[in-house]
Amino acid sequence: MSIMSFIIVILIFIVGIGLANEKWFHLQGDISLILFSMAISTALLLVDMLVPGEPLSGPLHRIASFEFEAYLLDTVLCFMLFAGASKVNLRKFRQNLKAISLLALLTTVISSLLYGVLFRGAAMLFRMPVDLWTCILLGCIVSPTDPIAATGILNKLGLSKNVTSVIESESLFNDGTGVALFVFFRSIVGHSGESNFVVVMFKEVAGAFVVALAVSFLLGQLIKLTRDPVRQILISVLDVALAYAVCEHFGFSGVIASVVCGMYFAWVMGAYERKREVYDPDRLYADFWDILDSILNAVLFVMIGLSVLNVHVSSYILFIMPVAVLAVILSRFAGVALSSLLMGKHKIPSGYSLTEFVSLMTWSALKGGLSLALAMSTRELLEHETYLMVLNTAYVTILFTVVVQGLTVKKGYQLIERHKALRIRRQSGRQ
Repeated sequence: MSIMSFIIVILIFIVGIGLANEKWFHLQGDISLILFSMAISTALLLVDMLVPGEPLSGPLHRIASFEFEAYLLDTVLCFMLFAGASKVNLRKFRQNLKAISLLALLTTVISSLLYGVLFRGAAMLFRMPVDLWTCILLGCIVSPTDPIAATGILNKLGLSKNVTSVIESESLFNDGTGVALFVFFRSIVGHSGESNFVVVMFKEVAGAFVVALAVSFLLGQLIKLTRDPVRQILISVLDVALAYAVCEHFGFSGVIASVVCGMYFAWVMGAYERKREVYDPDRLYADFWDILDSILNAVLFVMIGLSVLNVHVSSYILFIMPVAVLAVILSRFAGVALSSLLMGKHKIPSGYSLTEFVSLMTWSALKGGLSLALAMSTRELLEHETYLMVLNTAYVTILFTVVVQGLTVKKGYQLIERHKALRIRRQSGRQ
C-alpha cells in the first residue's frame, strides 16, 4: 500500500466516522474515531477469517504492518506536543508549578513501579513467564497520561482554569518522565545500558531544557525580523523540529524539548504582539497550530483504532486484562495521593479536598498514542510472546481509559463538584 493510499484510507475513516457520529451517535469526537475505526477493523478481520476467499487479507496485512511507532515517535509527536503546550495558560502554570512538577515526576515514577509490582503479582498468579523488570517496563509504558487525549476530551468539560492547567501541564510533562523511565528500564531488560537512574533522568530532562531553550531563543530572534505571519509559522515549525532532532541525536528527551519549545514560543509570540514587534491580526499562527493539532489528533485516534489488527487474543490475556486495568487505576491513585500529600493541601487547586483532587486526577488520566508507540517499540527487545502480552495489555489499557473513562469523566467531575459543594456547605454550617 502506497503512502497516498494509506492517507486516503485514514481520511475516509476520519470523514466517514465524523459525519456518522455527528448525525446519529453524538459521541465525543475523538472517542468516536477510536471506537468505530476499531469496530470496522474488527468486522473486516472477522469477515476475512470466516470467508478466506474475500480479498481482504492483503490490505489488512498492509495496514497492520504500518510502523505506527515510527510515525508517532519520529514524525508527528513533536508537533502535537508543541501545539498542546502552546495553549497552556502560562500564568496558571507558574501558579501551580509545584503541583505540576510533583505530579509529572513523582506520580509517574511511583505509578510505574507500583504497576510493575502489581502486574508481576498477577502474572505469578496466572503462571505467566514474565519477570519483574519487564512488568515495570510495562508500567513505564502505560503510566504516562496522554496530553493529546486529555486536552481533546477534557476541554469540553467546563473545568476551572486552574484544574485544566494542572491536568494539561502534567500530561505534557509526565510524557517526558515516562519516556525517560522507559529508556532506563529498557536498558535493564535488554542488559545493555545505564545503571544509574538519576544520571539517566538528569541527562534526559536537563539536556532537553538546555537544547529547547537555546534553539527557541535563537529562532525566537528571527521572529522579529519578519512581519509575514506565514514565515513566523515556519520558524516555529523549524524550532520544534530542530530541537526534537538535536535531543534525539544526543539522547535527551525530545518529548520534554517539544513541550518547552511550545510554551516558549507561546510566550514569545504574546510578548512580541504586545510590543507590536510582530503583526498577526488574523491570528494565523494560533489557527495554524489549532488546525494542525486537530488533523494530527484525528489521524492518531483512527490509527489507534486500526491497531486492533495487531492484537492477538489468547486465553491468558483474557484473564490478565481486568488485572491490568485495575493495576493502572490503583497505581495512578497511589501516585497522585502521595504527590498531593507532599505538595500540601494548600497547593491543591480550586479548593478541592485531597480525596476529591486525587479522584479527579485518577479518572481523568487518559492514555493514548504514546503508550501504544512505546509498546510497539519493544518488538525487537522482547521475546515474541512477551511482546504480544505487552502490546495487548497496553492496547486494552488505552481503550479502557479513552473509552470508559473518557465517556464517564464528565459525570465523575460533576459528582466531585457536588461533593465539594456539599462539603463546603457543611463546613460553613459548623462555623
